[in-house]
Amino acid sequence: MYRKFFYVALALLFFVFISGCGKSSDQEKLEKASEKMGEAGKKMAENMGEGVESMAEAMKEMGEALGGDSKIEPVDFRELKALLPDKLDDLNQTSATGEKTSAFGINVSEAEADYENEGRSVNIKIMDMASMKKMVMMAQFGWMMADFDRETDSGYEKTMTFKGYKGYEKYDTESQWGEINLFVAERFVVEVNGSNVKMDDIKNALDKLDLKKLEGLKN
Repeated sequence: MYRKFFYVALALLFFVFISGCGKSSDQEKLEKASEKMGEAGKKMAENMGEGVESMAEAMKEMGEALGGDSKIEPVDFRELKALLPDKLDDLNQTSATGEKTSAFGINVSEAEADYENEGRSVNIKIMDMASMKKMVMMAQFGWMMADFDRETDSGYEKTMTFKGYKGYEKYDTESQWGEINLFVAERFVVEVNGSNVKMDDIKNALDKLDLKKLEGLKN
């Protein structure tokens, strides 16, 4: 249920994101579906017995506006999970999970692992969003379509490239927390974040992922 609400929120975010541009057919579909969801939500709030059918129809239309090619199946999460390293230098893997979810016609496959040692931790997540439209992904991960470099007294954030892949990195020197996100093969999103570690530790963790093999999974 949580993921369904997540995609609804993403849809609304996407709508706001593109509202300043000339309306595309997808935007018109999304706007119409959003209006229907709003109307159905009011009916459901007033009387739980009403609005359910309208909500289902609106959610279906939302999926059509958000989804890319519904025939594209994401990679089996077990294949993504196999790419996660068993160990990161002196950080031991404490958990590894994987799952495939589907909401509004959008299929997402993901795998992630946690690594810890003496208060230091790193998390690696790999997501396959093959059935999601690229513009929707860009609405969720804004750094995909931007270039920036910002610095504060306690850290920085910037877009970058890592082994030829577009990415985003952020680090806070006070909390020693940081993250790196990469976009691979226009469908995979790799997220690596760490607590009580240096940015070099996060980059070393990312370096242990076989990104070329991940890219090859698109076929």
